Amino acid sequence: MMNQNHKRLGLALIGLLPAAMLIAQPSNDAENDAWKKVYRASATRVNDLVNTRLDVKFDYAKSWMYGKEWVTLTPHFYPTDSLALDAKGMDLHQVAIVRGSTRTPLKYDYDGMILKIHLDRLYRRGERYTLFIDYTSKPNDLKVQGSAAITDAKGLYFINPLGQEKDKPTEIWTQGETEANSAWFPTIDKPNQKTTEEITMTVPAKYVTLSNGTLLSQKTNGDGTRTDHWKMDLPHAPYLFFMGVGDFTIVTDHYKGKEVSYYVEKEYGPVARRIFGLTPEMIAFYSRITGVDFPWPKYAQIVGRDYVSGAMENTTSTLHAENAQQDARELTDGNGWEDVIAHELFHQWFGDLVTCESWSNITLNESFADYSETLWNEYKYGKDAGDAINFAGIQSYLGQPNNASKDLVRFYYADKEDVFDGVSYPKGGRILNMLRNYVGDSAFFQSLHLYLTTNKFKSAEAQQLRLAFEEVTGQDLNWYWNQWYYGSGHPKLSIDYAYDDAARQVKVIVNQTQETGKIFRLPIAIDVYNGASKERHKVWIQDKTDTFTFGYANRPDLVNVDGDKVLLCEKKDNKTLDNFIHQYKYGGLYLDRREAIDFCGKNQDDPKAVELLTAALGDRFFKLRNYALNRLDLKKDAVKSAVESRLADLAAHDPSRVVKAKAIELLGRYYNKPEYKTLFVQACADSSYTVAGNALDALTKTDSAAALGMARRMVDQPAKGKLVTSISTVLSKYGDESSIDMVTENFAKMPVSQAKFQFMQPYADMLGKVNNVEKVKKGIDLIVKFRDAIPKTVRNQTDPFINNILNGIASKKQASGQQEQADYIKSKMAEKEKTPASGSN
Repeated sequence: MMNQNHKRLGLALIGLLPAAMLIAQPSNDAENDAWKKVYRASATRVNDLVNTRLDVKFDYAKSWMYGKEWVTLTPHFYPTDSLALDAKGMDLHQVAIVRGSTRTPLKYDYDGMILKIHLDRLYRRGERYTLFIDYTSKPNDLKVQGSAAITDAKGLYFINPLGQEKDKPTEIWTQGETEANSAWFPTIDKPNQKTTEEITMTVPAKYVTLSNGTLLSQKTNGDGTRTDHWKMDLPHAPYLFFMGVGDFTIVTDHYKGKEVSYYVEKEYGPVARRIFGLTPEMIAFYSRITGVDFPWPKYAQIVGRDYVSGAMENTTSTLHAENAQQDARELTDGNGWEDVIAHELFHQWFGDLVTCESWSNITLNESFADYSETLWNEYKYGKDAGDAINFAGIQSYLGQPNNASKDLVRFYYADKEDVFDGVSYPKGGRILNMLRNYVGDSAFFQSLHLYLTTNKFKSAEAQQLRLAFEEVTGQDLNWYWNQWYYGSGHPKLSIDYAYDDAARQVKVIVNQTQETGKIFRLPIAIDVYNGASKERHKVWIQDKTDTFTFGYANRPDLVNVDGDKVLLCEKKDNKTLDNFIHQYKYGGLYLDRREAIDFCGKNQDDPKAVELLTAALGDRFFKLRNYALNRLDLKKDAVKSAVESRLADLAAHDPSRVVKAKAIELLGRYYNKPEYKTLFVQACADSSYTVAGNALDALTKTDSAAALGMARRMVDQPAKGKLVTSISTVLSKYGDESSIDMVTENFAKMPVSQAKFQFMQPYADMLGKVNNVEKVKKGIDLIVKFRDAIPKTVRNQTDPFINNILNGIASKKQASGQQEQADYIKSKMAEKEKTPASGSN
């Protein structure tokens, strides 16, 4: 699963607020710490699933599903005469044992969550029995709680079932992880169960369907419906079952004769391959590095509206959030969903073929999927790209300090949803990267191969991964697993250098400054540079203070600790500016150069630092060019003068739209420079929404009248993202009341995001100037709706900020004698004061 709250922990909604408004939040952990004494063991297997056959029909009017199930099981080891199935919120009509064509009713107890069935006799290991269950699933009546990763957990979702929302398609999709599929079919809803599967779905004939496995047949019925028969002959976990129904265009590719398909809304059919078309190459790449060819009969990807997470790796049928659908102009900036596609695909090996036996071991699923993004980028776009993804993972983990107290394999947690966090995802991915560096590529991938082939179609725990690595490498790796998998935290390093030219030696002093009492063992490389020449020393950091001494004939230009730049750590590296300049020129790696850019960004009063930043604007990797742009302090006249010509060149010619857009934004800060107006006007027509939007902003600072005219001409053209915000902001600031309808429409369409938050103030300013009562009320309602849609975890910080904006509009209206509008805004505020925050999780 791609958790939208990581990294990509997706939307960091707390980041919507100005930094000055952020306040520390009290923790209620002390009040709810009973979970700390509850060991989360793998589910005991009394009965094992063997096969699950479902026949389902959908009631769109009621958002119900009518299901018939034939489920085959066998005792795991001990004889048993009972069975417990997860069955959440269902109406049960019949529970029976199947004997040939005969169904014999069975006694059962049902509390709305667990179905306890009294079997007709004692069954022993190796004996199979089949139950028939006739039931109705009512997902909207089910009261369950989601998590930060998965905002709801009712399993089965009817999207716009009555077609009342004109701009939203009617769809059905399911979301099983963690244990929500038991809301639409009774099962043993645990990750250590595996079952084959067969589903027949009866749906309106105008819709297409998708499920696990292959489509065996389609039967047209006489009532305007069609019955599709899907079958999966290979066993997989119940949480990976999937159904999708809707009006989709299907675009088809292939991998070694297996169908690879993309289900998208019809308007995105022409660009479906631009979004998903690298999938066959990804499959080939992952098959090659694991030594395990893609194990499933097909691979499909479908996009669902109102999805409750980022994406989900249902076996052979991945579900993506609607963010995956990007038009041609959005894709000009780069496919923003490519890493998610790579992430979910790798789950077909790590998570689907071999599944974590408990949620405590979710690292076996999510850490691998997270790391797959690094592997894919490194393969497809080069080492810089892979290293950039890896470093983003380090930043994501370190950016959430509470993560430091959590083990990667976590046997104690308040709720199983809690393990889908910055430890299981980015930290776990970085732990795999360090392991790869330590054992070497050949051993790393051979170990993955052994792990997959030994445990295929089964579940596993983290120790089984360790055993695979030990079998291949011949090393005892308990120290690594105990430190990183069964331990918490990370090293904090302070690195100092003492040069002694008389003794011709340099001492490197590494202090571990973390205050947890834990000392990490870290195998690293230390590189000593004279000019371009590098001498590598492999050492172990393993004490609170380690001192490494290296001799030299000539004083080194640079001593580079962690020469491969793989350590997951916080680091204070006490190098000089000259050291960092040398590191940029000769270290070569992405993080070598990024660290140098970062250091120079903090020292822009030094001409040598500005010189390096200027050079970095021409870095070979676009993300570092962009990072250098973001580090420039244009408030300093010397910096502004030094980089102007370079900015103009990047704004006009850089091949990366991301870099070009940022360069245009910065160039817009050179006020009273009419010579750039032509460049800005031309860039307003760029195919990239971001470039065009930044160009319109820059034009506003150069010639506001020209910008207003440009914005009015853009109104009738397709626009998304940054361009929508820019057009609306210009019209709000410089336009008149005639533009309010378009601006309001744009605000309404924007998702809950930082862009919408930032646009709220200029939109509010425009509402303050509008006289039409109904249009003002509509705008106020939209702001209130946005406020209430923000996750409740940050509402106590965002609400006061937004309410202050609303009060500002009310004050303007009252001052201008528009009392009806002022009273309406105040009434909305009064409603808010009476209603507790109820935003989504």
